[in-house]
Order: sequence, then C-alpha cells, then structure tokens
Amino acid sequence: MADRHPPIEPYAHGMLDVGHDNLVYWEACGSPGGKPALVVHGGPGSGCTAEARQLFDPERYRAALFDQRNCGRSTPHAADPATDLTHNTTQQLIDDMEQLREHLGIEKWLLYGGSWGSTLILAYAEAHPERVSEIVIAGVTTTRRSETDWLYRGVGRFFPEAWDRFLAGAPEAGREGDIVGAYARRAADPDPGVRAKATIDWCAWEDAVLSAEPHGSAHPYGDRPSAARTALVRICSHYFSSGAWLEEGALLRDAGRLKGIPGVLVHGRLDLSSPLGTAWDLARAWPDATLRVIEDAGHKGSTATRELVVETLDRFAEA
Repeated sequence: MADRHPPIEPYAHGMLDVGHDNLVYWEACGSPGGKPALVVHGGPGSGCTAEARQLFDPERYRAALFDQRNCGRSTPHAADPATDLTHNTTQQLIDDMEQLREHLGIEKWLLYGGSWGSTLILAYAEAHPERVSEIVIAGVTTTRRSETDWLYRGVGRFFPEAWDRFLAGAPEAGREGDIVGAYARRAADPDPGVRAKATIDWCAWEDAVLSAEPHGSAHPYGDRPSAARTALVRICSHYFSSGAWLEEGALLRDAGRLKGIPGVLVHGRLDLSSPLGTAWDLARAWPDATLRVIEDAGHKGSTATRELVVETLDRFAEA
C-alpha cells in the first residue's frame, strides 16, 4: 500500500484578503471537479506543505491548502517583529476558512489535519457543521489549557534535563509560573537577541519532547528555516498563552454538534506531546467518529499513519 500519491503542483493559487491588512495564501490541487477537501495545518504557525497534497488522489479530489494568518506565504509574516498578531485568533481563522470556502464556491468540504490543525478543524466544524462532509485527523488535540500545561510542564518529568534548559530560557516564570506566557513575551521582545534565543530554546524543547519517537526527523522544529521557526514560536506562544481563546473543554463538550459527520481519528500510542487520552475522549463524545491507534507511532506519525490516512481519504473520495 502506498503512503502517498505522486507529487502534484497546484492548478490555482492566490492571496485572500481577510481584513486588517492580512492576506492569506491558498492553493488548489487535483481535479477542479473533484470532491472538495481542505488541509488545515498544525503549529499553529507551521504553514502548509507540498507533501500534504500527496495524501489526496488528484483524479478524485479538489484539495485546497492554506497558510493560516501570519505564517508560510501569508502576509504580513510573524517573523517580522512589527507584525501585529492582535487579529490572529481561533475565531478569525474559522472566519478565514469560511471566506475561503465561499471564495472557491464550495458548499461542503472534507477537512484533514492534525495537531493544532485538529483543534481548528473541530472548532470550525462545531461552528459550521453543515459545511463539513467528513473529517480525518492524524494527531488529536483540543488545545485545552490542561493539554498545554502537560506539553510545557507535565511531560518534563520524562525529559528533566531538557525541561530545566527550557525553564532557564525564561527564568522570570519560575518552575510554577506561566512559562508559555513568558516565552510569548520574549518572542515579541523588541531586542532581536532575546527573540532569537527564545525561538531556539522553544524549538529545542519541542524537539526533546518528540525525541523518543521511533519515526521522523530528529529535529522537526529546530531544522526549520530561521523565519519559519521565528513565526512558529511567536504564533504558538501567542495562541497557547491565551488558551486559543476557547472555553476550557468546549470542543469536547460540544462534540455532539458533529453528529452525522463521519470522522476517522488516527493517533499514535507513543505520542507524549498529545497523549492518546484526548483522542479517546473525543471518540467517545462524537458518535460518528472511529479511533484508530497506531501502535508504533508518536506525534510525528509513521508510514503506517500515512497509509491509514491515504486509505481513509481514498475511501471518502467515493462518498
């Protein structure tokens, strides 16, 4: 079984004006008459990738991808300290997705994504269930404050050396303080040296949390280009220090709004950054979702993860 379709280039792309001087990059791939789908990337602030196009059969899908506000090819870019993130919130990203759907003339689309993309997919689908045909998630998160506290504090018990280094990067927070908020302030500091060190320290911690996984790059955060890393850390800390502007537990509480939308949740049992419990709770709260656990995968996924995603997307292409 192939874990990807052949590489493909977009047949259309553009910059969508979403207001407040923000332009969001989008592209469309595959067949213009195919089943509509949207890729919702992670991070927040990672940007979409060419590899994501290969998950969709180009003969049967019209797959759209977009760079969320202030990252990737969207402008202004968060790597520029002058870029104001005031108008970059979860609700505004939901609104951007709706504006893109209308711009492309799509009535309903399948949503695919993972990690932060999972949170945004759920938030969008619960707000606009009539616009969603199916959902496929690889790596379930809901960005509860409890999940963020685990990622930047609780999981430190497995990586105490790396966590101490992470704490040392923002000593004003202390061991019990708001470490994510402290990094958010440092990532927006007017001193370029402070911003650069915060970016390096944040990415080193993220890489450490994923270091025990058997698959994927050894440094998926630290090896990114400088501007991409800077934007990622600034946007991540902006969102996570604010609880993504979501009421705690709201996405799980309101999962009943997804009734009638078929969903497949693919999650690695070895995922320490986003432990399996959240995916388990979502599958219990969403009656039309199926949870598939990949035994040898973590947050970075594996060949088995991609094979299952492609198999699921191929199956939904006929729906």
